[in-house]
Amino acid sequence: MTRHPVLQTPEAQPWWRYGMVWLVLGGPAAVVVASLVTGYIAFQGADPIIVAPVAGQAGTAPAMQARNHAATPKR
Repeated sequence: MTRHPVLQTPEAQPWWRYGMVWLVLGGPAAVVVASLVTGYIAFQGADPIIVAPVAGQAGTAPAMQARNHAATPKR
């Protein structure tokens, strides 16, 4: 008596031969690679650290300049 081909169990294969394994492992691996690339880009384009305050304003120069620019009437 022959068995129906759909009902036969597949032969045992190594784990790397199954596509679902690569789907499960590939997602987290892609996230790790993307985070490393993002970290590299962030550190390469990081702004320099300003140590000295700007002319006695104790680091408020950008905020003051923006406030004064917003309050200036248009001509």
